[in-house]
Amino acid sequence: MATTPLKFRKRFSSSILLWVRSDQLRQTGLDYWKGPHSKIISASPGLDEYRQTHLAEANHGLWPSTPGVETAIPSGRKIDGVAQVTFQSVLSALAGGEQNKLAFKDEVNVFRRTLLYLGLPNWARWYEVGRQGDKVGSRVLVYLRRRDGVSGGSFRRFINDKLAPALAGTEALKELRTETFLPWSKGLWNTPNVAHDNPADQRFHASVMLGFASAEEQAAFFESGKLADLSAVLGRFASAAHAYQVSEALTFVRDGAILPQYQR
Repeated sequence: MATTPLKFRKRFSSSILLWVRSDQLRQTGLDYWKGPHSKIISASPGLDEYRQTHLAEANHGLWPSTPGVETAIPSGRKIDGVAQVTFQSVLSALAGGEQNKLAFKDEVNVFRRTLLYLGLPNWARWYEVGRQGDKVGSRVLVYLRRRDGVSGGSFRRFINDKLAPALAGTEALKELRTETFLPWSKGLWNTPNVAHDNPADQRFHASVMLGFASAEEQAAFFESGKLADLSAVLGRFASAAHAYQVSEALTFVRDGAILPQYQR
């Protein structure tokens, strides 16, 4: 019997990993991010989607223990949130210069460290999993570090041709998005008065967003034998898999339109 091809849309996306300031309450920073700061980013021309992914404060790493793979999230590098921006086109990525200037000035009000990861057009993929209209009740965001000796092309092919189809094949997901990244460069997002330290052995090369119907289904997925088998294969390509519990995923721009109120 023929297998139905896995359907997906290719996108042009970037992700900014964020650490809120430590001299104020963490929630104060997160509230400012989804308040005044979100309005600056949402107003950028040429956006297809702008989503804020807020990560739970208690995040030690959900990925199952795997020989040779760092699955425990180091406390000193634990991310607070991720700004995920999807562009309408290559040209639209260049159209937000004036809003970027405002974002640069405003970052210091809320963040102590920011790191921009960017892929080429079509390197991000949004997969059709579950049924249309299915609600996502729980999400996990996974950051992957490429193993030394594995080429960038081989790593991307593994993510696109092996990992994503295998994850979709578990039939546990209501949302599946992947991003693969160009080599990280401080010069891409060197905002003033905010740290951008990112040692080579701490950098990431891909992310995977996993959405589940409920927290219970998420827990069953991470305890499943299917994931354990997949994780053993992952270890040949990745040296780290940091799986973060998402506390909120808030969309401010969808299909090119600024929403009157963010949507979960």
